[in-house]
Amino acid sequence: MVMLEPAPSATPVSDRARYDRATAHLDGPVAVVDLAAFDANAADLARRAGGKPVRVASKSLRCRALLERALATDGFAGVMSFTLGESLWLARTGLRDILLAYPSADRDGFAELTADPELARGITLVLDDPAQLDLIDKARGGDAEVRVCLELDTALHLLGGRVRVGARRSPLRTPEDLGAFAELVQRRRGFRVVGLMAYEGHVAGVGDLVHGRPVRSRLIRAMQAKARTELAERRAAVVRRLRQVAELEFVNGGGTGSVESTVAERAVTEVAAGSGLYQPRLFDNYRAFRGRPAALFGQPVVRRPGVGVVTVLGGGYPASGPAGPDRSPVPYLPEGLRYDPMEGAGEVQTPLLGAAADDLLIGDRVWFRHAKAGELCERFAELHLIEGDRIARTVPTYRGEGRTFL
Repeated sequence: MVMLEPAPSATPVSDRARYDRATAHLDGPVAVVDLAAFDANAADLARRAGGKPVRVASKSLRCRALLERALATDGFAGVMSFTLGESLWLARTGLRDILLAYPSADRDGFAELTADPELARGITLVLDDPAQLDLIDKARGGDAEVRVCLELDTALHLLGGRVRVGARRSPLRTPEDLGAFAELVQRRRGFRVVGLMAYEGHVAGVGDLVHGRPVRSRLIRAMQAKARTELAERRAAVVRRLRQVAELEFVNGGGTGSVESTVAERAVTEVAAGSGLYQPRLFDNYRAFRGRPAALFGQPVVRRPGVGVVTVLGGGYPASGPAGPDRSPVPYLPEGLRYDPMEGAGEVQTPLLGAAADDLLIGDRVWFRHAKAGELCERFAELHLIEGDRIARTVPTYRGEGRTFL
């Protein structure tokens, strides 16, 4: 795998100065997106996809304005959404080709979808169980045909299946499993199979260059090499089986961390990505690419408890997943700050240690990077979009638009 140089960027010192100048008139906490970094990341994702379209994972953005900006970039097409309510809302705002990547139990949403043929044409539901079909039929508000995407379980099984590596998602694993379910869907009135999705999270969402952990990094690389080979063979076999049953419009796979390996498979027609647009801290641990941190939040300094220590307001915004230090935001600018190991990132105050603390005054701002991408937007109602050293535009997050989909 080729090591890439970091995308061209200003220095952290100049970035901090720009962000401080752009937001000097605002009280903290504030959340910003550096548009130059966002656009550079989008262009790099499209380059890595090698001509296959990139479907934007809305869960990783949670901001309609930035979702539309990504879709306006060459190489991007379609949305991968995370709830039915979000999918319906995005469709009603004019977006099309929406793939709902997670099964739903939203009966009101199913009634709305099936009552409107135009909505139904623009949204595809991921399904993997006959009971999901029953739930939709019981909730139907009309006869609109439901577009169905089947999901393949991508997990790697080792030691005869005694060890499983990968997310627990679909129960459908083999070509026989997928073929049988596709035939059942095709026989069911009001449903049609149009696609396949297979998210290899153990490759796309697990960095293979864990800083300070060389042995762990080598083990991850070995696991991922085996996983890529096994999945490529199985996914190709599944696609061959499904094409005997249905006319597939798309085969979706991957994520930010696996773009190159996923699009290399002939069976795959598109790749999903979203986190790489914001480049949160968990996506620094990859050899294959280097993104630019684009989404940040700034917290004001409110105390100076002593030499080498400042305290900022709040900042304890943990990411989802197994609890651990890697789920906390990371102090980013100025460089050289770290958490107090006895306190960490706090809900109402966060002490930060380091020589850089002595240059910070009350009211100054410390910039953080969230561990994940879109989850930051659950903490803020708006994002300030920065061009150079000014705010070009302030846009609402989903939460700011009054949309709480989780």
